[in-house]
Amino acid sequence: MAAVNVDKQREEFDSDEKSIALVDDAEGMREAIAKASKVIPPEPLQTPWTFWFDRSVRGTTAKEYESSLTKIYTVDTVQGFWSVYNHIPEPPKLSIRYSYHLMRHHYRPVWEDEENSEGGNWTLKCKKQDTEDVWKHLLMAAIGEQLSDCMAEEDEIIGVSVSIRDRDDLILVWNRIADLKDQSTVIAKIKELLPHVSFTTVFYKAFNMHEAFEGRKTYGRPR
Repeated sequence: MAAVNVDKQREEFDSDEKSIALVDDAEGMREAIAKASKVIPPEPLQTPWTFWFDRSVRGTTAKEYESSLTKIYTVDTVQGFWSVYNHIPEPPKLSIRYSYHLMRHHYRPVWEDEENSEGGNWTLKCKKQDTEDVWKHLLMAAIGEQLSDCMAEEDEIIGVSVSIRDRDDLILVWNRIADLKDQSTVIAKIKELLPHVSFTTVFYKAFNMHEAFEGRKTYGRPR
């Protein structure tokens, strides 16, 4: 996939948007994006991406987890992405065990969903002082398709997540096909993008290898 240039528009958004309070409704988010579009010409993304928010609790079922899952907004342009990013609290402001996810299309961050069930994710642990920087760089790399360019031809990156923990925070990079993970150079790419960050742990696990995995399922797509 061709890379989308998000750096230039990032600079224009970063200077004056961070003070805006969290917009927690779709109508308010649409208004914010429309306002931004008057300032910066739209630059389409290769695919739409959806922001999600959740709180994980150990021992919950997939159904219980899904009930805690909140869709924030779906974006399909670079300035739409920055409008949403700048309207939600930075990861360090989240409470323990809360997470953000950015998923391709309208995919949900649920292992068992049909789009995800044959995949898995890389987990990287990082120090809390690095979390915000790592998250921003990975978001830009994801929507700019720098990460999917590191995957096997049949595979792709379908999401990235940040999860706040007591000590080191967790960064997750989701791919579609777990069996193709060894053909990926995505970890090398992440380290190239963040040479100043030392990740304390890096590992991969297929979703169907988790004890809590409940099997592939379908669901009604959000409109």
